[in-house]
Formats: sequence, structure tokens, C-alpha cells
Amino acid sequence: MRSGMVSVIGRPNVGKSSLVNALVGQKVSIVSHKPQTTRHRIQGVLHDERGQVVFVDTPGLHRKETRALNRVMNQAAAGAIHDMDLVLFVVELGRWTEEDAAVLQRLEGLHVPVGLVVNKIDRIDDKEKLLPELQKLAARRDFAFIVPLSALKKSNLKGLVDELFSRLPEGDPLYPEDMVTGNDLGFTVAEVVREKLIRTLHQELPYSTTVEIEDYKREGSLDRIHAVIWVEREGQKKIVIGEAGETLKAIGSSARRDLERMLGRKIYLKLWCKIRENWSDDPKMLKRFGLTPD
Repeated sequence: MRSGMVSVIGRPNVGKSSLVNALVGQKVSIVSHKPQTTRHRIQGVLHDERGQVVFVDTPGLHRKETRALNRVMNQAAAGAIHDMDLVLFVVELGRWTEEDAAVLQRLEGLHVPVGLVVNKIDRIDDKEKLLPELQKLAARRDFAFIVPLSALKKSNLKGLVDELFSRLPEGDPLYPEDMVTGNDLGFTVAEVVREKLIRTLHQELPYSTTVEIEDYKREGSLDRIHAVIWVEREGQKKIVIGEAGETLKAIGSSARRDLERMLGRKIYLKLWCKIRENWSDDPKMLKRFGLTPD
């Protein structure tokens, strides 16, 4: 049996969360087209007859650190490459940016194997163009392995899993066999609400929004949950609530349906939207919202 911790890193929007969800077999990390959707280090657990892989999905490493929130996200991502058994560096096929180069630079001197995952190969029609792209990437570092795949289409995931189990150390599982995420229910609910917030508002979404669970009670077959969507200004609150509360209602209904499918229980979900000025630049509020270590 083999088991170990595998960090998944890369710039924003290369498909890290989609990859972890695909490998684990269900949603453990929220996904959207908006960069920097992931803010926490999120653990997803893959169970296999050969052992267990614990993936740590990280916020996308980005160059601008304009606010405390940006800085703590970068710190969370950078910190996730240490004390790991293996690191997966995820890039997008056919697109290499300065942010990719900055992530690669952070890997210099790392004493654990680094594998390169080339995502979004479904976007290339002529597969003969794939090999030259892989050769260019291989020249950037002596990677332990290179796996081209599509997280969206779930193609060649087995190839990546085989590479992982060939390199992870022998050891007992780190989590029980029925556990697929290392995060608690309250965290999962908050992330699902935030995903629906992102998908409902699209470009209108204020970057400085977060979700806090105020109360979570289990009453028989019903989970009763109260959650707050925090914003920084009155104008942002109006966007989240919408005309006659319709936007907030749509967010809540979508989140409730998703949670009922995920948890197999009836959900009562009550949402509020509240203002806390400049919370994204306030270390105390970032700690309260679980965005910085205790």
C-alpha cells in the first residue's frame, strides 16, 4: 500500500480544481471560469486498491498582491509545496505566461518530485501538434514525469494516477475509506454558496465577497443552515441581493439543490448579505473567515 500528500499548484484558471474533482470522483473544490476562485488549501482524497492519494488544491499563484487577501492566497499556495510527497505543476496546453514562469521559479530547489500536468489537451484537434508543445515544456525543467490530459473530458487521468502511485511512499491510508474531503461540512456549504454566487453574478460579482456559516444544525433528516455573504460596500450588497431579493433567492435555491445532491439530506438554507468595509484588507477578518492559519 502506498499513500501520500500531493500538492496541485499553478497560476489561476489552469484547471487545478477541475483536475482534483475529476481525480477524486466528485466535487471537493468549487469551479468557475473566474480566476482565483479557490482561496483555501482544499484536500481531496483518492482511494485506490494500491493505496490513497491526498490532493491539496491550492489558490492560483498570482503576481499582484494588492490586498491582504491576495497575499494570504499566495502564501497558502506557496506553503503547500512544502512537506509534500510530490508536487503537480499544472499548465495549460499552448499557453505559457509570466505567471507560469513565476510558479516554476518557486519550485527551484524543491527536494520532492515535481510532475508536470499539461491540461486542456481537448482544445487541440491535431494531436501531432501535441508532441512539440510537450518538448518545449520539458526543456524548462527536469520534471519527474509529464502527463498531458483533459480534466474537463476526464481523459488520461489513469496515466496520471499510475505515475503518482509509482512514486508515493509506502504507508497506511491517511483518511478513512469513506472520506473524500479533509474539510468539514460547514466549509463545504460555504464553498458551494460561494460557487453559486460566482456563477449567478458572473462579471458583476465583486471580488471582495466571502461566505460565513453562522449556524449549522442537524434536525433528524434536515440540515438547517444560516449563512452570511459578506461584501465591502452598499453597492455590492445591492448587486448580491438583486431586485426584490431575486438574485439572493436564486443563489440560495441553486446552492440548496446542489447540497441536497451532495449530502443526501434535506436542506434548509437561509442567506443574508452584510457589509464589512475593507474586510479583504483586514487581517482580523481574514482570520475570522478562515483565510489565514490560526
